[in-house]
Amino acid sequence: MGNEAAWQETTTAGRFAGRTVIVTGAGSGIGLATALRVAREGGRVIAADISKERLDDLVAGNPGLDLVAVAGDISTEDAVAAVVAAAGGRVDALANVAGIMDNFAPIHEVDDQVWERVFRINVTALMRLTRAVVPLMLAAGTGSVVNVSSEAGLRGSAAGAAYTASKHAVVGLTRNSAVMYGPLGLRFNTVAPGATITKIEANWGSELAAGRLGPLMQANIPTPATAAQLAASITFLLSDDGTNVNGAVLASDGGWSAL
Repeated sequence: MGNEAAWQETTTAGRFAGRTVIVTGAGSGIGLATALRVAREGGRVIAADISKERLDDLVAGNPGLDLVAVAGDISTEDAVAAVVAAAGGRVDALANVAGIMDNFAPIHEVDDQVWERVFRINVTALMRLTRAVVPLMLAAGTGSVVNVSSEAGLRGSAAGAAYTASKHAVVGLTRNSAVMYGPLGLRFNTVAPGATITKIEANWGSELAAGRLGPLMQANIPTPATAAQLAASITFLLSDDGTNVNGAVLASDGGWSAL
């Protein structure tokens, strides 16, 4: 990662002024850091998360920022509708950050319940919210969507079969959308985090995976990044600073993907 201890977040005043930005997973981790970064830079943030308690804490702890909390499971159409309604007919940018990890199980050990839950949250929820937001962006002729993938979307040695497949799907959805909507003024990019300090739990649920992947990870993973470092990558692509970037997979992983 380099000397991350020396890195200090530096906000750009007014970068999101007049913009409405939806951020999912905004109650903790990378989503929380992204919501705060956008709001501190002048944006109106529709902060979506499964946890009402975490969102209440976010809003209460930042009274000077324009944060609109919407609690719910965005894999459901009701929650998607609530998020879009809170935006009030205008969405300038969308950060699909919400996601969950799997238990590292290889395909012959995958449990249907884990597979379906990982895909429901990591892929279906992302698709449904994006599907609802794109028409608003098309009407405006502009918009930026950033989907959070993972190192597991770039390689096969970072997670189990379910999570790896789900994050490859996120990359595919991003690239297809970039091709489809690029000429219409919309940009779609994905950030692929490496090891990051968040509350997402990664538990070894497979002896085979622990024996095979554990040594690879121990040898190769750079020092974990902070959530604010990931937010810096995400907000770059969300903002007009990413004006000429479309269909990109930005590995924000401290160089892990180069190994």
